[in-house]
Amino acid sequence: MLTVPSIIEAIGRTPLVRLRRASEETGCTILGKAEFMNPGQSVKDRAALFIIKDALTRGTLKPGGVVVEGTAGNTGIGLALVGNALGLRSVIVIPETQSQEKKDM
Repeated sequence: MLTVPSIIEAIGRTPLVRLRRASEETGCTILGKAEFMNPGQSVKDRAALFIIKDALTRGTLKPGGVVVEGTAGNTGIGLALVGNALGLRSVIVIPETQSQEKKDM
């Protein structure tokens, strides 16, 4: 079992899974990257990590700062996850048309 020092190090360390049927039908080994196994259960965790690290490196986001994002999906989850792990505050704004279940998250 993989053990990492922080949730940040878990992002992107998802397994490759051999897609048996597709591999057999094509005669090639076809692999799928199991991005749903990222901490936020989405490929968007990788994007969030890059965006936040890039902003910190360039100085457009300061340590202890606030990340604000308008989204109703996995991007907001990834940004909140990464931001929290790096000591940032996150404000995620979602449209009023979203389900109450999503609003409650």
